[in-house]
This record gives sequence, structure tokens and C-alpha cells, in this order.
Amino acid sequence: MIVTGDYIRKLRMERGLSQTELARLSNISQAHIAKIERGRVDPRLSTINRILFVMSKKEREIHCRDIMTRDIISVKPNTSVEKIIAIMRSSGISQIPVFDGNDQVGSIRETTILHNMDKNLHRIEAKHILDKPFPVVDSEDPVEILPPLLDIHPAVLVSERGRIRGIITKSDLLEMK
Repeated sequence: MIVTGDYIRKLRMERGLSQTELARLSNISQAHIAKIERGRVDPRLSTINRILFVMSKKEREIHCRDIMTRDIISVKPNTSVEKIIAIMRSSGISQIPVFDGNDQVGSIRETTILHNMDKNLHRIEAKHILDKPFPVVDSEDPVEILPPLLDIHPAVLVSERGRIRGIITKSDLLEMK
């Protein structure tokens, strides 16, 4: 196989990398990547090998951002448990994060609701039966970090640049297989 600039550009685009990202990962200048892709330079074999190594590594890596659900269904601390049950039923979910503004303050799980069935659920607010908050991972983290977290927690929140942007549950991880 002959590796051309067009081929390198095609691989880079398939992996969702910019020239700048590929340059950083392969320790080659962005300008040199651009020249290689346009066929303006004849790169050394070692340069091509570095680029192809990065591309092959990128092909195998799946990040948390790739499997997260971006539309997070959440509630506020003053949401009634009765309303939370309705949201969970209509959305087909068994756990829900509780946010006060942009801050996660806890979670509500089906098991928590079941343990509180003896109370008057239409009068109780989420803040009175909160479970621990879900752990937070970065969107760039590899999915390999998830199984141990999901063994303990029913869901993991995903942050990008310090803000919660997604959620991953056990079923999301199972869909990868």
C-alpha cells in the first residue's frame, strides 16, 4: 500500500482529528501535516510511522463522550417525589441526578423511593430522600474507567470543560458490546 497525503487526510477525518490535534499527538508541526496532506513534501518513513501509529491508536480509543447521553434528565431538590416517579416512568429510567443550579447535590434511585414508600410521597421533596451524587468523569476519559464505577453507582455524569454535559448508565456501556 502506498501512503499518500490524501490517505492520511482521509484517516485523520475518519477519526475526527484536526490537523492541530494530529500534530500534537504525533509530535509533528501542524504546518508539516498540512504539507503532507497536500502532497507538497515527501515525508520520511519515521514521520509517516508516527502519524499512522497515532491514527491506529485513535481508532481503538473510545472516550466517555462517545457513549454518553447528552440529554440529561434531572430534577431540582424541591421536586416532589411523586413527580420524580412520573418522570422516571415516562422516561424509562431508574435513577435521576438532582441539581441545584449547575451543582449536582445528589441523586434519586428507584430503590430509595421503594425504601420510602411508607411516607406520603406526594408531599416529600427530593432533598429529603437524596442518595449520594453520581461520580463525574471527564468526556476525554477512556471508557475503560467506567466498569469499576458502574459496579458501585448506577450512573456516571460526564463533564466537559468543568460543566456537566452527559450521563452514562450501565445500559449505555452494555450497548457498546
